[in-house]
Amino acid sequence: MTIKEIQDSIVDEFSMLDDWMDRYSMIIEMGKECPVIDPQYRNDNYLINGCQSRVWLHAEKKDGKIYFTADSDAVITKGIINLLIKVFSGQTPDDILVADLSFLDKIGLKEHLSPTRSNGLLSMVKQMMLYATVMKEQ
Repeated sequence: MTIKEIQDSIVDEFSMLDDWMDRYSMIIEMGKECPVIDPQYRNDNYLINGCQSRVWLHAEKKDGKIYFTADSDAVITKGIINLLIKVFSGQTPDDILVADLSFLDKIGLKEHLSPTRSNGLLSMVKQMMLYATVMKEQ
């Protein structure tokens, strides 16, 4: 699936839920499905700066595509990083770098996060883009 198709699917899933408490519950459930980071990458070198919670992110390039794994010490944050992993994992660096992330506005995520969590979301996106930039050159 393309990044746009994945994002459209996520928007459809969220649009079925009117109440934001239900949407938070869905994000928490997504965190339980997060591709588990290998314990060797759960250290300060893979910690995303700028997040209120601790979030570790690892990326690996296989056959021209990037695959992400992550972990967090907060359930909502783990759900948010997995939401981004669903969108970006298995995509090429070029596709990741030109991705339009307007789906975050469409599902209302940015407006329902605290300022610190919103900053953390931006830090997660920046880190994933940084991985894509570096791996594009490999």
